[in-house]
Amino acid sequence: MQDIWGLYNYWIVIFLAMAGLYIVIARGNLIKKLIGLNVFQASVFVLYISFGKVFGGTAPILDKAYDTYSNPLPHVLILTAIVVGVATTALGLALVVRIRAAYGTIEEEEIHSQDESM
Repeated sequence: MQDIWGLYNYWIVIFLAMAGLYIVIARGNLIKKLIGLNVFQASVFVLYISFGKVFGGTAPILDKAYDTYSNPLPHVLILTAIVVGVATTALGLALVVRIRAAYGTIEEEEIHSQDESM
């Protein structure tokens, strides 16, 4: 049985996920919220890559010398997720720029107070 520190990659996933979630919840700045979402997204990337790694496995090229193969599907999915993540972050930053132009701030509480006063 592996000890609890032998699964260090899962501890990294938990730490990144909790740090990203904390940033999203605790911060009022919209840019910091986007950074928190990116940190949370990175934890999902590490989790999927951890699933795809097989110790002693090789690329899935059929050869009689190898009998254990790693699954390439999680890595392909992560490449797609990275592209989607970059596009989502760009859209979020564009929205922050528009919010800044409309409200004069990117702080969440100030935006809510301006909306309530209207």
